[in-house]
This record gives sequence, C-alpha cells and structure tokens, in this order.
Amino acid sequence: MRPAPVRPDAVRPLELADLHASLADPLLDAMTFLNEVTTRYPGAVSFAPGRPYEGFFEPEDVHAHLDTYLDHLAARGLDRDAVRTTLFQYGPTKGIIPDLVARTLAHDEGLTVPPEALVLTIGAQEGMLLTLRALCAGPDDVLLVSSPCYVGVTGAARLLDLTTVPVPEAPEGGPDAQAVRAAARAVRAGGRRPRALYVVPDFANPSGTSMPVPARARLLDAAAEEGLLVIEDNPYGFFAREPGERPTLKALDRRRQVVHLGSFAKTCFPGARLGYVVADQEVAGPGGRRSLLADELARLKSMTTVNTPALSQAVIGGMLLRHDCRLRAANARATAHYAANLTVLLRELERHFPAAERRRLGLSWNRPEGGFFAVLAVPFEADEAAMERCARDHGVLWTPMAPFYPAGGGERRLRLSISALSERQIVDGVAALARFIRESAA
Repeated sequence: MRPAPVRPDAVRPLELADLHASLADPLLDAMTFLNEVTTRYPGAVSFAPGRPYEGFFEPEDVHAHLDTYLDHLAARGLDRDAVRTTLFQYGPTKGIIPDLVARTLAHDEGLTVPPEALVLTIGAQEGMLLTLRALCAGPDDVLLVSSPCYVGVTGAARLLDLTTVPVPEAPEGGPDAQAVRAAARAVRAGGRRPRALYVVPDFANPSGTSMPVPARARLLDAAAEEGLLVIEDNPYGFFAREPGERPTLKALDRRRQVVHLGSFAKTCFPGARLGYVVADQEVAGPGGRRSLLADELARLKSMTTVNTPALSQAVIGGMLLRHDCRLRAANARATAHYAANLTVLLRELERHFPAAERRRLGLSWNRPEGGFFAVLAVPFEADEAAMERCARDHGVLWTPMAPFYPAGGGERRLRLSISALSERQIVDGVAALARFIRESAA
C-alpha cells in the first residue's frame, strides 16, 4: 500500500531520532539549564558562573586597545589601505597576532614557540574541537580525560562521536601518572588506541585543584611511555598567587608531546571570544611533505569558521601591546581580587560549619590555592532540582558537579565559583547556602 501523499502546506516536525545522537545527550543541557535558572532568579547570589569580575572592565578600554593596535600597524609601515585590509578582510586563517601571543607566552610562561606554531581561535572551545578532530582519526581512537572534567571537552568529544575514558584526579590534583598508564593499557587491551589525554593542570574547572610540579613531570613521562599526546588547557594559570610557581606542561615539554590551549577570556575579557592553540608537533605527509600540526589545524579551521575575527584580535593585540606583552603584570589586580575572594569563601565556610558539625553532617570541601573554584561534598543529592530550590527559597545559585563526571559520580558534590562576586556577596551567599545545606541535610 502506497503512503498517503503529504500536503504541500503541511509542516512536519523533524524527529530528534533522525538528528545527531549528541542532541539527546543530557550533557548538552547542563549549561543551558544553568543559564536559564540564572535568568529566572536574577536577584540570587550566583556562585555558578566561572566568568571574570566585571568591575575590571571599562567600555572605553576597547577603543584604547584598538587604537594601540592601529598605531602598531602604522609603526610597522602599513599604509591606510593595508590597515583597512587587515581589519576588514578575512585575513590569514592562523590569525593576525600570533607574534604578539608568542611574545606574551615567552614573557609570562618562559615558553618559546615560533609564531607559526600558533593558531588563533574563536575561544578555547574551537581549539578543542579542532585539536580533537585532527588527532582522532577513527572510531577506535579514544580520548582520556581527567575526572571530574570540564564539560566543554567532553561535549566536544560527544559532537565528534569520540569515546572518552575518565582518569580519576589524584588527591593533590590532576590525573595520577599510574592511573594514566592503567587507563591507556586498558583501552589498548580492548583493541582501541588511546590517542590523547586532556588535562587542566592549574586551578582546574571544576575541582579547583592544581598539579604539583613533580606530578607534572611524572605525567609527561607516563604519557610518552604510552604514546599519548597531552592536551593542556590553561585558562586559569595566570591567577597563581606566585607568578611562575608552577610551569605549564608545555614549558616542561621536551618531546613536543603537549598541545597547549590558551584563552584570553579570563585574562582580558570574554566577549572578545579569543583563544589560541600552540601545536608545534611536526606532521609527516606523503611524498616527504612536512608541516606543523598548527598548519593542519588551520586547514580544518578554513572549512569551519574560516578565520578568527580581526577586530577581536586587534583589541586583544592592543591590550597585549599596552602591557608590553606581559599579562601576568597586567592581571596582578585581578589575581589579588580572586585570591582574596577565595580566602573569604573558605573563611566563611569554616565560620558557618565548625569541624564538629562538618563531621556530623558529612560535609567537606577542598581548599584550592587559587583560581575561581572550590568543591563541596554535601549530605544530599546536589542536582538541578536542589539547585533551583536553593535559588528559589534561599537566593543562592551553585553548579551541580555530576555533569563533570563522564562515567557517573559527583551526585553529592557542588561547585562554588567566586570569580564574579564581591566580598559582601560571598559573605551573604555562604550564610544563605549554610541554611540551605542544614535544611536539606535534615
């Protein structure tokens, strides 16, 4: 029997089952829910967003940074037509300020990389997508991720149909080298290839933990033994209490095994949506062709976003120039602010929950040395329903931790971010959160 014809004016909905499977994954709803619940409770103290403090932003600075970059182009000898082309046209896929970013990395991280090994991206998120797409060649390639893990990378892997295998964080921070070896060997024993390891070594999102320097060296050795590339995500490293106290994995890299992801969202301003990838690995092609992994990432980028907006690069480039390509010095005020906020958070938690009550409730928290985040273990299920109840009844928002655990877990943990708040908001927010915790525990 032939199916009935569809009327030309009939509008049939698309079936979710006919779309990519990632669209049915609850992981993709985690951030959407958080944004929606924040707008529903605009008066709540929000420990949820990991965004910079807005008190450091001034609208007129955008014009000043742009003017600085225009002066830089003129000093290089570009005439008006060349400047017009630089700002208004598509421009090189790798970006127009890789030289300035390379200088900044040299000053701030002691990291010497040629500008041609850099790709400027639309946020670090695009850098993740490009890197995962390039490194993982087929369905048998597996990405190891520290657990808990930033949902941006597990979400990117889901969009690309890549399998992720979690490696638990060590108590002191970051994935343990032996656990990395064990995970890689288990993947290999199952007939698949462990391709890369994703890690945030400094003030990780969501846990707030940082890897000790000896653990970094051990991790690189373990990755080399297992044939793993390391994808280092470093959005928070600038906010160490002591500049240079922990070298990045890329600064310790002697085998070109680390692909380094950076972002100007936390150190300059997020609205510019500017990130970068350092990918200095050599790629051997047919006929003896040699290129850098950065060149291959640029080829992928040319078929997705084509290039990164020149205006965003010009504004960030001007900011770098105004500070002599030394972001650590430029961010000293912000670093002090975030460190003070974290101190206030930990102090207020101690004040509201003395040790005896913490033991009775089964409540605990970690004590990060810097960055934006701390994690509480609570005596109830810290899910989206609990967060909304807390916002509605107590005027406080936080982030459930469960979405950050790729293989499950974290149901009784919540993340607190101090970056976007004032000291008064933190004091009031912890007091209200304490009431909610006692109510929920009862």
